Amino acid sequence: MSKPSWIKAEISAFWAMVRKELIIMARYPVNFIASFAQVFLIVAIFTLGGSMFYKDYSSQAGSAGNSGIAVYGFILFMFMGDTLWTIGYNIRNEQVQGTLEQLYLSPASKFANLVSRVTNTLIWTGLLSITGGVLMTLMIGDLPFKNPLLGLYLLVMVLSGTFGIGFAFAALTLVIKEAAQTLANFLQFAFLVLCANFFPFSSLPPFVLFFSRLLPPAYGVDAFRSALMGFPDGMPELAPFPVEFTIVTVFGILMPIVGYLFYRWSEKLARKRGSLSSY
Repeated sequence: MSKPSWIKAEISAFWAMVRKELIIMARYPVNFIASFAQVFLIVAIFTLGGSMFYKDYSSQAGSAGNSGIAVYGFILFMFMGDTLWTIGYNIRNEQVQGTLEQLYLSPASKFANLVSRVTNTLIWTGLLSITGGVLMTLMIGDLPFKNPLLGLYLLVMVLSGTFGIGFAFAALTLVIKEAAQTLANFLQFAFLVLCANFFPFSSLPPFVLFFSRLLPPAYGVDAFRSALMGFPDGMPELAPFPVEFTIVTVFGILMPIVGYLFYRWSEKLARKRGSLSSY
């Protein structure tokens, strides 16, 4: 197959798999509505719970700082959580259903199958994030919005790195199988705490803050909301902004590559073991 024909075939396979993901999403309207209701509950619980940490911080960031901390952290939390489930654990669902094994028996692009989930996450989670952000702004107050281009760049880099984590988790799912559901729940909660999505990092105990400094997504959360809030006094909290900017950029560039290579290694291992369709 010539190179132009190969590229055309890859793009065609990618869009076919994207349509498949969107059709599955549209086939369950009750789940669609329930997702927005779930977002409302998450917003209410974590916004009110996190507000107890805002008192000391509001003197530094101003009255608008409270909403900026929670809303911008919430947006990244939604993508982190959905990445684990949509990109990562859904591989397990296809494994149980037998469609994953059928995919590997066909000439369809395996890379397109994995990346097509990113499109679904961007559309679905993007809608939920916008809805949740509006709700949180109404509950907390005016939302600061400064340095939009810098914020957009940081968001793209954080999402790119987060999708890389999803690829790596998909690889791990092929190995640990059913235990992946428990691990996904644990990791989602760990990201929530260590990345301080709904409260300032200064609220974390020192020993927890130590682990936060080991996670690139935590620097992404800190840099993203610091930039959009206009760098109020005391922000960013984890490191000087140039350092955080560098960490987030490297994370966004390297993590998708590392995650995909890990996935390829894991799928080859599963094929050798004959466990692609095993429960």
